[in-house]
Amino acid sequence: MKFQLKNIVAVMAIALAFTSCSDDDNNAITGEGNLKLEFDNVYGDADFAFNTAYTNSNGEVVKASNAIYIVSNIVLTKEDGSTYTVPKSESYFFVNEADATSTLLNLPNIPAGNYTKVTFGIGVDQAQFNAGADGQGTMWTDAQALGMTWSWAAGYKFVKFEGTVTSATHTNANYRVHTGKTGDVYNYAEVTLDLPDNALVRTNITPQVHIMADLKKIVDGTTVINFEEGLDVMGGTKVQNISANNVPTMFEVHHVHND
Repeated sequence: MKFQLKNIVAVMAIALAFTSCSDDDNNAITGEGNLKLEFDNVYGDADFAFNTAYTNSNGEVVKASNAIYIVSNIVLTKEDGSTYTVPKSESYFFVNEADATSTLLNLPNIPAGNYTKVTFGIGVDQAQFNAGADGQGTMWTDAQALGMTWSWAAGYKFVKFEGTVTSATHTNANYRVHTGKTGDVYNYAEVTLDLPDNALVRTNITPQVHIMADLKKIVDGTTVINFEEGLDVMGGTKVQNISANNVPTMFEVHHVHND
């Protein structure tokens, strides 16, 4: 009798294991969906708006009239640590404060899954630049239309932040901050952000990741730009410091919509 009881228990355990596996298979996340990245520009603790006066930590008052940056090479990380890289040909975007549609990036054909991190670049990486004109598609002409290029040899402007500044010796003087390749230094910045809630990509769910971008940190971050030293910041160590120290800290995820 004890022998029969043990056999019955063993059979039930095996059956339960098969049922559990079957349930896991039925609940497996499959297919593809879309994911959206929304870039919401702010200036320090304030909402960002063109031609609004903002005072920096060094007492200079800036009023921005142009703010554009290139978002590139997007990589999404799942909760199991695996990653999905958006194809390079589909992974360059001009986020332009003057064009509301450009601030919402739609990423199609994303493998369904629970995503916990997003990584992206600000600027154009060396591999893409080295692909030459034939490897750029419409990117170069799109950038030209936005004033986001220098000569082909100098390449793209990665960040463009322009407006007027009032300081000790300037009153509403025009300033220009442009980052990009300086000599042999590409000044390409990479950002990785943890998501406060998983982005649940499904065939019937399109998560929207709301990313706050603090434009103040372009000129008033770890590296502080003093416009008394020059109104045009476009090269040399200042641009290298902005790209290395300020740009990577500009971004944080505010929340995730799973609708």
